[in-house]
Amino acid sequence: MLDFFTIFSKGGLVLWCFQGVRGPAAAATAPVNALIRSVLLQERGGNNSFTHEALTLKYKLDNQFELVFVVGFQKILTLTYVDKLIDDVHKEFRDKYRNEFQQKGTLGLLNGTFDFKDDFMRLLRDAEESSKVRAPTVMKTFEQSLKSQKTVKCMIETRGEKPKEKVKNKKNKGSKKEGTEAVAAPGKASAGDKQPSAAGEKEELTKDEILQKNREEFFKRHMKAGEKSRSPKPEAQKEKGKKPRVWDLGNSNAKVLDYSNSATNGSAEACPVEEFDPDIALGDRNREPGRLYDLEYESDDEAEEEKVIQNPSKPSAKKGGLGGMFGMLKGLVGSKSLTREDMDPVLEKMKDHLIAKNVAAEIAVQLCESVAKKLEGKVMGTFTTVTSTVKQALQEALVQILQPQRRVDVLRDVMDAQRHRRPYVVTFCGVNGVGKSTNLAKISFWLIENGFSVLIAACDTFRAGAVEQLRTHTRRLNALHPPESHGGRTMVQLYEKGYGKDAAGIAMEAISYARNQGFDVVLVDTAGRMQDNAPLMTALAKLIAVNAPDLVLFVGEALVGNEAVDQLVKFNKALADHSMAQTPRLIDGIVLTKFDTIDDKVGAAISMTYITSKPIVFVGTGQTYCDLRSLNAKAVVAALMKA
Repeated sequence: MLDFFTIFSKGGLVLWCFQGVRGPAAAATAPVNALIRSVLLQERGGNNSFTHEALTLKYKLDNQFELVFVVGFQKILTLTYVDKLIDDVHKEFRDKYRNEFQQKGTLGLLNGTFDFKDDFMRLLRDAEESSKVRAPTVMKTFEQSLKSQKTVKCMIETRGEKPKEKVKNKKNKGSKKEGTEAVAAPGKASAGDKQPSAAGEKEELTKDEILQKNREEFFKRHMKAGEKSRSPKPEAQKEKGKKPRVWDLGNSNAKVLDYSNSATNGSAEACPVEEFDPDIALGDRNREPGRLYDLEYESDDEAEEEKVIQNPSKPSAKKGGLGGMFGMLKGLVGSKSLTREDMDPVLEKMKDHLIAKNVAAEIAVQLCESVAKKLEGKVMGTFTTVTSTVKQALQEALVQILQPQRRVDVLRDVMDAQRHRRPYVVTFCGVNGVGKSTNLAKISFWLIENGFSVLIAACDTFRAGAVEQLRTHTRRLNALHPPESHGGRTMVQLYEKGYGKDAAGIAMEAISYARNQGFDVVLVDTAGRMQDNAPLMTALAKLIAVNAPDLVLFVGEALVGNEAVDQLVKFNKALADHSMAQTPRLIDGIVLTKFDTIDDKVGAAISMTYITSKPIVFVGTGQTYCDLRSLNAKAVVAALMKA
């Protein structure tokens, strides 16, 4: 049973609606709005099915008349006729009101009345009946069965004779073994000669004698196996667990190597001012303090103009004037609707191009499928090629993907937390070696330049040197922004408890300390972990569930391709599985690092945003504190589409 069926224009005007379940007319509004917001506006039209709470929605686009057909039903139901119904309704509605759409256009949609209920009910009855009608199952005749192919002779089994198939299988299994035995010991051929006589003796023995003989052989084999299994016990069993390696010239005492000092958290003496060259740490000295610059945008038009200027004398056509004219007009589409056959060659090239630019293969396929559904049936202009049309649609789709539903404004959220007199908590997570601690220091510097005090919680209690790395960053940040410049207030401090402690407990203590001391922001650094490591993923889920941070940032590097999808999917799945809350806390945003190392292979940005529907909040572009950028969607798409 259908919950609803609605037809509306891409401009948002509802043309006709059917409601199959009693209730308020707005019952279909929320699912359809969710479909528009999450699928149609986000360019995720590769799959024609969408799930919203307890409903499954299926939809079809009519690109010629800019219409959308949506049907909704309970997801626990398996309705096989829905696809046929939506195709039939689409065809019937188009054919019935085609002239009205073509002649009146938008005014026809606004002023027209669409009486479609009788036609819809007829199509619904036909679809339901077609799904119920099934061909009756016809029993096989005896001649069609396998039994008819067997003869009476093959069914008779004589006593002591084994079936041929079983003997053949045993021969196949033991053929390799027999071959090796024959090579190793050719003298055993005499034993094979005695085998027929032994078989003849076995047939002459009675059943009781055969059973007695089998028992004796079994006991002999059992006794031999018992003697073999008896072996001297090892003198000392190895202890389970991982032991630290002790070097000959080193010191085995771990306390001597632990330079973290947990007794001086929050004090100014814990982070003495370090003298160093600020030009190395800052990079660009002419920047505007506290401003987060966009990624640089390089237009393709400029590159094309340069190519034209470089080759001004190149002839436009080799075969004369007419040949050049016809060559120029080749590939233009003259007021015809696009078909899938027209777009397939172009989409295949686009897919390969995206994969070459580091977009995950699965995401590239879904993107091309979404573009194909968006353009199929659309009427093109007179002087427009299929390639340019598909490329333009793909560019628009990519820009839309990089601008997700929710925009994260960290400064606004920090000021909102200030009004409520509590610290704003950000947790960083990700796999090993992607630059979590380095980019945490960059974000700390950016927040300090905007006038916010920062407490860094060292919750990476596993990696050697993690606490010392954060302490070095804290000293340098305090050197760049000394307390004298901020009214005697230390702008950044480190909260740490050493190594081997519970990360969730340290984060909780750090947040409590920040609340008491009046810090504006708490940045929680966590240990790097692979997405397949279940115990570490459980610990991360516990840290997030216990401390409830305001923002969970996944730190990923721009160098990865298909691995980005696997990392994000498994991180989100682990957070959902190990969370005790009814609505689990997942990743809120992405920090994309090492962006300066990839040239124009920026596909990881598309893969990460597409798979999570979360925005890229920060982009790391270098090794200094100023090398932090905000994402410019047009710059990324320009680099992605660059040949």
